[in-house]
Amino acid sequence: MFRNGNIVLQLPLAVARSAWVLAQIGETSEAVNRLREGGLLAERHSARGIVGLREYHALGRMCLVLGRLSEAQQMVERAVEHPHLSLGWWAYALHLLGDIATHPDRFDAERGEAHYRQALSLAEERGMRPLIAHCHLGLGKLYQRTGKREEAEQHLTSATTMYREMGLTYWLEKAEVEMRHSA
Repeated sequence: MFRNGNIVLQLPLAVARSAWVLAQIGETSEAVNRLREGGLLAERHSARGIVGLREYHALGRMCLVLGRLSEAQQMVERAVEHPHLSLGWWAYALHLLGDIATHPDRFDAERGEAHYRQALSLAEERGMRPLIAHCHLGLGKLYQRTGKREEAEQHLTSATTMYREMGLTYWLEKAEVEMRHSA
């Protein structure tokens, strides 16, 4: 629709988000194609002074879902290089860095915890409720993995409560699965 409608400014974000969705549903080949396309579009827009923070974030998330951790890290680094980076977007970048640090192939509990806590602090100051819940979910999973059951349960309870209140059923299901593993 974006291509046919010639809506150039929104195309990079649409392609990046569609790559993320494709990665989530297991369409790896098509997701990688969109990654390349989205990366090129984001670079073009960035070079022309059009901020590509959202695009790089979505592409970084997609790379993470596919286990392409180095590429996910590169996308976050590109996002945070922008001079227009707000503290809100910095919070999203920190959360993504926490997810990268706690990925099973690159698990670094100390680094992951630091990123999640920084993201949580920034998100709380700005009332970014979905991101606050995501940080609690990340911390809950991290503490579960490091054997800190009480802390894990506390953060997972916060995440499930928030997801339920906001009606975020996709994330609520993920948090509930983690709660069952913690029991």
